[in-house]
Amino acid sequence: MNIFNFVYNLLWGDLFTISLPGGSRLGLSLLVLILIPSGIYFTLRTRFLPFRLFPEMLKITTEKKNLTQKGTISGVQALIISTATRVGMGNLVGVVAAISAGGPGAVFWMWVTALLGSSTAFVEATLAQIYKEKDPLYGGFRGGPAYYIHHLFLKKDSRRKHSIIAILFAISGLICWCGISQVIGNSVSSAFTNAFRIPPIYTTIVLVLVSAVIVLRKNATVKVLDIVVPIMAGFYFLITIYIILKNAGQLPSVFRQIFSEAFGLRQAAAGGFGAVIMNGAKRGLFSNEAGSGSAPCAAAAADISHPAKEGLLQAFGVFIDTIVICSCSAMIMLLTPASLTEGLHGMDLLQSAMNYHMGTFGVIFIALILWLFSFSTFIGILFYARSNVSYLFGDNWLSQTLYKLLALIMLFVGGLAAYTFVWDLGDIGIGLMTIFNIAALIPLSRQAVKSLKEYESQKK
Repeated sequence: MNIFNFVYNLLWGDLFTISLPGGSRLGLSLLVLILIPSGIYFTLRTRFLPFRLFPEMLKITTEKKNLTQKGTISGVQALIISTATRVGMGNLVGVVAAISAGGPGAVFWMWVTALLGSSTAFVEATLAQIYKEKDPLYGGFRGGPAYYIHHLFLKKDSRRKHSIIAILFAISGLICWCGISQVIGNSVSSAFTNAFRIPPIYTTIVLVLVSAVIVLRKNATVKVLDIVVPIMAGFYFLITIYIILKNAGQLPSVFRQIFSEAFGLRQAAAGGFGAVIMNGAKRGLFSNEAGSGSAPCAAAAADISHPAKEGLLQAFGVFIDTIVICSCSAMIMLLTPASLTEGLHGMDLLQSAMNYHMGTFGVIFIALILWLFSFSTFIGILFYARSNVSYLFGDNWLSQTLYKLLALIMLFVGGLAAYTFVWDLGDIGIGLMTIFNIAALIPLSRQAVKSLKEYESQKK
C-alpha cells in the first residue's frame, strides 16, 4: 500500500507548487506537466489544427460509409465508440466537482485544455491508423498505443515479439478499465437509489446482465453503441438547450462570471486562483482522455480512406465531449441559484440543480442519463481492451472472455461496495497509460504531421 500511495501521489498529487499574487498557490501534478505542454507542442506542430480544420472535421462526420472489408467499422463508428467512453460520469459529476472547487472560472480552463487536447487526440488516432493490423478474432482491424509503441522501440529488432514499454501500457490499460468498471457500478446504483429508492443489488444485477449479453457476444458492441450514444448525448444536449433558453436572461451574467473568474479577478485576492486553473485543466484533460491512449484503440479499428481522417474525427470527439457535453453540465449548474446548491457535492448537487430547473422529472432524467452514460462507457472500454489483451496474450478467445468476465465481476462488486482501493488503481492505470503513450507520441508525431500534410495536399 505504501508503494501504491507513492505512485498515486506521484501521478496525481502536486509535484511542486508556484506562488501566485494574492497568496494563491498553483499546484502542478506530473500528468498536467506532461499533457499541457504536449498539447501545446502538438497544436503548434499541426498548425493550430482544432481551429484551422474544424469545418473539415464536420464534413468527414457526414461522409458516406465506404467499408472495404467485411467485419470492419467506419470512422464515424470508431468516433461513436470513443465518444461512449469519453462521455461518462466525469461529464456529470466531474464538472460539478470542478466548479465546486474552482468556481465558474474553471469552465474556461476546461475549454482551453480541450482545444489543446484535440491536437493530441489527432496525433494518437492518426498513429493508431498508420500502425493498425488485421484482427483474426473479431475481423476488421485492431491496434492502438501498444502497437505503435512496439514499432517505435522494436523496429530494429524484429525477433522480439513484445516491447517492455508496450507491455506496461497494455497492463496499465487493463488495470485502469477494471477500476473504471467498479466506479461505474457504484455510480449507477447510487443514482438509482437516490432517484427511485431502488436497493443497489437490483440495479446492479440488471446492469451486469444487460452488459454481459452485449459484451460476451462477438460483435454486438458497435451495434449497441451506434444506437445508445447518439440518443443519450442528443437528449442531454436538448434538455440543456431547453434550460438555457428558459433562463436566457441570465446568460450574459453567467459568461461574464466565467471569463472574469477564469483570470482570477476575484480569486486572486482570496488566494484561490490556482484552484480555478487546475480544476478546469484537470477536468478538461481527464474528461476527454486525450493523450491517455484509450481512444486510439477504437481509432485503429476504423476502415477509413486516410489515417489523417480518423485523426480529425477523434479530434472532433474531444470537442463533443468537453466543449459540448461538459459545458451542458456547467450551464445546468451555473444557471441554478447558489443558495440551493450550497454545501452539496457530486450527484446530490447535480440532481438538486435539475430539480430546480425541471422538478422531479429532472432528478429522474439525470439518474437515467447517468445509467446510459455509464453503461456505454463500460461497453466501450471492453472494446478498447480487445487489442491490449491480444497484444499480451495472443489471438485466442479464452483470454478475451476471461478479461470480460473479470470486468463484469468488478462491475458487480462496484455496484454493491462503497469506495475500495481498486478505484484509485484505475486512476493509477490511466496515469501510467498517459506517460507511456506520450513517450511514444512525441518521437512518432512527425509521422502524424506528415500524414496530415499529405491529406491536405490531396484535398487541394
